[in-house]
Amino acid sequence: MKVVVVESPAKAKTINKYLGRDYEVLASFGHVRDLPAKDGSVDPEQDFKMLWELEDRGAKRVSEIARAVKGADKLILATDPDREGEAISWHVLEALHAKRVLKDIPVERVTFNAITKDAVQTAMAQPRQIDQALVDAYLARRALDYLVGFNLSPVLWRKLPGARSAGRVQSVALRLVCDREAEIEAFKAREYWSLVATLATAKGAVFDARLVGADGKRIQRLDIGTAEEAEAFRRDLELATFTVANVEAKPAKRHPQPPFTTSTLQQEASRKLGLAPAQTMRIAQRLYEGIEIGGETVGLITYMRTDGVDMAPEAIQDARRVIGAEFGEDYLPGAPRRYSVKAKNAQEAHEAVRPTDLGRLPKEVARFLEPEQAKLYELIWIRTIASQMESAELERTTVDIAAQVGPRRLDLRATGQVVKFDGFLTLYQEGKDDEEDEESRRLPPMATGDDLKRERIAASQHFTEPPPRYSEASLVKRMEELGIGRPSTYAAVLQVLRDREYVRLEKKRLMPEDKGRLVTGFLESFFRRYVEYDFTAELEEQLDRISNAEIDWRQVLRDFWREFSAAIAGTKELRTAEVLEALNQLLGPHIFPPRADGANPRTCPNCASGTLSLKLGKFGAFVGCSNYPECKYTRQLSAASIDGEGEGTSGEGGQPGVRVLGEDPATGLPVTLRDGRFGPFVQLGEASAEKGAEKPKRSSLPRGLSPGDVTLEIALKLLALPREVARHPETGEPILANLGRFGPYVQHGKTYANLGKDDDLLEIGANRAIDLIVAKEQGGGRPAADPGRALGNDPEGRTVTVKAGRYGPYVTDGDVNATLPKGTDRDAITLDEALKLIAARREAGGGTKKKPTARGRTRKADAAEDSAEKAPAKKTAAKKTTAKAGGAKTGAAKSKKAAAAE
Repeated sequence: MKVVVVESPAKAKTINKYLGRDYEVLASFGHVRDLPAKDGSVDPEQDFKMLWELEDRGAKRVSEIARAVKGADKLILATDPDREGEAISWHVLEALHAKRVLKDIPVERVTFNAITKDAVQTAMAQPRQIDQALVDAYLARRALDYLVGFNLSPVLWRKLPGARSAGRVQSVALRLVCDREAEIEAFKAREYWSLVATLATAKGAVFDARLVGADGKRIQRLDIGTAEEAEAFRRDLELATFTVANVEAKPAKRHPQPPFTTSTLQQEASRKLGLAPAQTMRIAQRLYEGIEIGGETVGLITYMRTDGVDMAPEAIQDARRVIGAEFGEDYLPGAPRRYSVKAKNAQEAHEAVRPTDLGRLPKEVARFLEPEQAKLYELIWIRTIASQMESAELERTTVDIAAQVGPRRLDLRATGQVVKFDGFLTLYQEGKDDEEDEESRRLPPMATGDDLKRERIAASQHFTEPPPRYSEASLVKRMEELGIGRPSTYAAVLQVLRDREYVRLEKKRLMPEDKGRLVTGFLESFFRRYVEYDFTAELEEQLDRISNAEIDWRQVLRDFWREFSAAIAGTKELRTAEVLEALNQLLGPHIFPPRADGANPRTCPNCASGTLSLKLGKFGAFVGCSNYPECKYTRQLSAASIDGEGEGTSGEGGQPGVRVLGEDPATGLPVTLRDGRFGPFVQLGEASAEKGAEKPKRSSLPRGLSPGDVTLEIALKLLALPREVARHPETGEPILANLGRFGPYVQHGKTYANLGKDDDLLEIGANRAIDLIVAKEQGGGRPAADPGRALGNDPEGRTVTVKAGRYGPYVTDGDVNATLPKGTDRDAITLDEALKLIAARREAGGGTKKKPTARGRTRKADAAEDSAEKAPAKKTAAKKTTAKAGGAKTGAAKSKKAAAAE
């Protein structure tokens, strides 16, 4: 018997079918060891010795593998073909050596780029040993991330309350978002005008031409800056005669893009399918690991974490066969296309992301896939096929037109484009910007010397626009261009920034929160080198050189630690006042924008003698007056979001964290999200300092609603409570939905019925509300919970459902509950993903529902879906207690995910 170790159960299940009875395939469920979340896990004093420990789940996996290995003929490590996969194999091997179970059992390492029968069998015939250079690159990356996270994050906690973590790549990505926001705030719109003449040929064909010159001088886009100048040109053009001065037609070709890499797949899936990078990678992982088609489980795409753009020769031949059969020989180039990586720090040379069998057409496999899986597979298939198709042949035409007004000559130009042969464009259309749309217009036939008739002249006012905020896709593209991080980690980095509430996604654009801008400002002020784009990219290049066995990984760490530790030590004597003043200067345009009356923006509007400055409270940063406590003026951080010119509040001790959500369309008052003594709440308007003034309307957040998920629309619904949901079928009186001390409820007269765990206060319908009230009036006691959405049956026939619990959405098979990871869309969860979560929860020994006691359900049973969160919390608390015993090391015991996430 040969034992094969892979990462995931789905991958194990697929490979087991290919290998047969002589093999036992086990899953490690990812990494089995990790660095403990405490000081000393990476020790610079002992040449960066790293202390690894088996996690609870990892220990169980290693024990399973150890039992299987005893008496086995061979151990085959078949984890993914990248640095992380190499590291997982290395960890498994090290853990087994520690258990002394291998003895004389041979160990082999195999990799395959696709999970197909041929690919797996070919890999088994070509074993190798673990690539130590790849492992060294992993160790260097892991040590760097640990050293940055566990040394820089405590500095943030001490000097910048409210900040949660810093990371080697995370902080640089955040800086990109913050720098773009600063550009937008500093941007000053500039007025300009364009002149367009609508002209007609002798045969009556109409087209547009733009003014591009006057009196022998070229007119650039911004040259006509006032309405007076534009009107003068318009008058001349109204009087001018128009003649074709020159016609130039040039042939051109547009070539297809290469097949997908990890980064381009994330970008295009975002642009065309609206998928976030994390969603794209989750769906792609499922396609890679295998889908059951016609009774056989097959991997549909190659490995999706890659920087490579080349394809295997057999895949190229498959693509050419499909093109000839589906589109005809005209769409097949004379020779196969070859692509090369342009990125200077591209990782190990894997194939591009492509279908494993290009003859498996999207329409044929769609019925076996979930909708989003089918869309992503089709996108990958189309891009792969298009990459091997013939180029599109175009004809670009430019017509220069002379407009004569007495002795004065004005020059106009019309451009157009004709597709002579569509080539790959018949399958794959690239996105078009405004200039391309203009070029794609087809011009009527014209010849030099032809007279043209004026139809109309239009002068249009325009204003320059600031650079757009990053979308998740455009940020991924920018990070890749700068060589920051690795495409395979981008999805996780973006998720960390959102989880930390450093950025928020608004209309699919990333906007920095004030908390994120403060962190970036602090790091730029005191650790600038470590958030510089070039420095981070150079570090990535060094990691690549380690993976190529060109340099020693410990030397890279020594060089890094020498300067980084000195920078950390330099902040020990840093006073809070110094930090605040540095942030006041750096973030001045954001915190203290110029006033309309020209007054000093830092003068306190309340007492007129104090100076406004950034201040730190237990709830985070706010702006306060230097004359405190005589002057108690405070306001939220972003001056751009307050109502009026510097109007704030005069509350005691400063205002807690406030986020402006927008403006109430009915009243025009600002709607804000705030931190209060009893948790977050939304508020309409501002409190008045006048005696007897009416308090602003407020509403707490329902359980399960995260502050990060609150939008203006949701806030307005909460502020509109109570709302009428239905009319009682017998009395005709209103049934109201509202939020009370003990949670959401519906009310009819003096009858109150609590909503179930799966009911949504803001969306509950008439039928459900009536059922709850009627049941309560009839003495029904506790209302039945909404049954949730059924996803299907598990292999044992149990129904798997997704529900909205008190502590967030979860999936259950009736026996085990598993909380959905933060950010997972409850409506998008699939049966396969639910089964994985339940299996992982069952293996971890948690989430099992307790049977009711003789007196009924226990409170723990009522909140069983939260057990996935509560169990780790106890473990963390234990670690913190241990760290505290060590004195000043308490901060280092914080979660490794919070401190060292990349």
